Amino acid sequence: MEVEVIHGQIIAKANHYMSVPGKAGERRIIKDEAIRAYERSFMEQCTKYSNRHISSRFRLFVRVWHSSVRFDLDNSLKTLLDCLQMVGAIEDDKLCFQIEAEKRIDKYHPRIEFALLEVNEQKQLFY
Repeated sequence: MEVEVIHGQIIAKANHYMSVPGKAGERRIIKDEAIRAYERSFMEQCTKYSNRHISSRFRLFVRVWHSSVRFDLDNSLKTLLDCLQMVGAIEDDKLCFQIEAEKRIDKYHPRIEFALLEVNEQKQLFY
């Protein structure tokens, strides 16, 4: 398994959506600049898994190094899965069948370290 490191504080998508005017007076929900900036940074940094196009079940192993305890681990996971889909590492995040995640604190060097492992559907994960 290859480990990829993406530097910078991962942004929780749940907290970074904006409501803006749409057509015919309706409201649209869009990402704010903070999440778009993180997605751009992720795309630039992701080299090992970019364009792997994993299209079978996979396991995600991740260590999230937040700059503060105030950030939630679970909100980081959705952002990571969406970014992996954006860079073509995975075809669809619904193929994620297991996540092993850990939250750590590094005030000065927030980052994520992750690895993906394709799962042979014939093998059981638990016996």
